[in-house]
Amino acid sequence: MSLLKSAEAKILACLQNDVWSRFVTLPNQNRIWTLKVTNKSARKHKDQATPLVMVHGFGGGVGLWIRNLDALSCSRTVYAFDLLGFGRSSRPSFPSDASLAEEQFITSIEQWRQSLGLERMILLGHSLGGYLATSYTIQYPERVSHLILVDAWGFPERPQPQLQGSGGQGSEVKRVSLPRWVKALASVFSFFNPLAVIRAAGPWGPGLVNRFRPDFKRKFEDLFDDDTMTQYIYHCNAQDPSGEVGFKAMSESLGWAKRPMVQRVLLLPPSMPVSMLYGASSWVDSSTGNIVTQIRGKSPTSVMLIEDASHHVYADQPEEFNRVVESICNTVD
Repeated sequence: MSLLKSAEAKILACLQNDVWSRFVTLPNQNRIWTLKVTNKSARKHKDQATPLVMVHGFGGGVGLWIRNLDALSCSRTVYAFDLLGFGRSSRPSFPSDASLAEEQFITSIEQWRQSLGLERMILLGHSLGGYLATSYTIQYPERVSHLILVDAWGFPERPQPQLQGSGGQGSEVKRVSLPRWVKALASVFSFFNPLAVIRAAGPWGPGLVNRFRPDFKRKFEDLFDDDTMTQYIYHCNAQDPSGEVGFKAMSESLGWAKRPMVQRVLLLPPSMPVSMLYGASSWVDSSTGNIVTQIRGKSPTSVMLIEDASHHVYADQPEEFNRVVESICNTVD
């Protein structure tokens, strides 16, 4: 944890605006590591503007927003926090039931909001954070002014294999079956937490992150000419798994959600504005955004693709990402 703290401090030293950072203690004594970023000027207007709250994805933490925090805090206060079980936040045990694990995440976010006294917020979530932000908005819609989903995980339903000649219009279409070795690997890895291999690697863990995720170093190379970002990712995930266990409870093999969010988007208030951002080169299928738009009918829903961006849109194309998010926020106030 001390090495994670050091890596994060090096990252946050890049910020130009005022940063307030501390642990927010929840009623059950779990602690949520929190950043509050404010612009030194225009503070009077900022006190009236709806704050933006940013929720990171699986295996991440507040440090990954380093390219976004200064720009987005120019016109409003920005909050970022480490999800329960991730980063520097507390790492409690999570239940193995998907709905109970999800509820534990959502309860912690609501208690965090209460502790900070935030009445309303613009809620932005990336990947797993997008899934949880949607679930939170369904339960506490009065607290959210606008929901921004960035390459959100867990929305589509798992495709059902179609048998050839099963009748009906699509009978001639046969879904390509996964190779046997992929199914075998998936069944083996289903017994482990997703990032167990990093912990099992011991002192070789940071090198493993560098080898398998060299893109993280590239995304931030103009800020750091060393392994700062991969060290940060490593130390976020080298500790006892907790949020990982919660994620594993909510997902099934090959990363599909057990409770696909597309089945629940109708529970969002019809008046709730939802903006869905996707990296044009991401592994997340942006067509899900169109499905959500159809499901919500006349409710305000927009889908936008950001060119030359992969799953980590905010780091691949930070200027365009910041511009788009800022313009969305400006529609709120």
